[in-house]
Amino acid sequence: MLDVRGLTKAYGDLTVLRDVSFAVRPGEAAAVVGPNGAGKSTLLHCVVGSAEADSGSVRLDGVEVRESDPAVRAAVAAVLDDVDFFPDLSVVEHLDLLAHAHGGGGVDEVLVELGLDGVVDQVPSTLSSGQRRRLALASCLVRPRRLLVLDEPEQRLDAAGRAWLAERLTAEKASGTAVLLATHDVELRHAVADRHVDLGA
Repeated sequence: MLDVRGLTKAYGDLTVLRDVSFAVRPGEAAAVVGPNGAGKSTLLHCVVGSAEADSGSVRLDGVEVRESDPAVRAAVAAVLDDVDFFPDLSVVEHLDLLAHAHGGGGVDEVLVELGLDGVVDQVPSTLSSGQRRRLALASCLVRPRRLLVLDEPEQRLDAAGRAWLAERLTAEKASGTAVLLATHDVELRHAVADRHVDLGA
């Protein structure tokens, strides 16, 4: 489903990614690993098309990924390091809008699953950091998706939240969704990842 070949990205004289190649099939998960500054977030931004690589290719179902492509927007759900929420919409309004826009649903079930059912009328700025992380994840789960791209999704989740995340990603794989995640959580990698993309090697 996802095929990355020879990806290279530099910022000025600093080469962040050099000749990175990997593939992820439906129902598989690949974990991007490496020390801070290794380029994990940059790689994920290149994969979803929000950053442009200097060379190499990112293909989804054999087609070059462009963020503006409706097919990419329909297939890819992502939680990256720069999550934006609608500031004036409540939690439930935010999820209802995303579900409607993408032809998804199940908002009530996702609210319960993510433990957000007690804050449905609050706007994002009033949520705790952990609740905002759960809202970001919920935003992916109320829409159709064939590829999940997640940047340290375990951040700001407690132990129960991390256990839920491992179970949910395992279920996503079982449904045929491909998963690409950057994580420092060794337990999450062991529970979910079928392969690793090591940027520290």
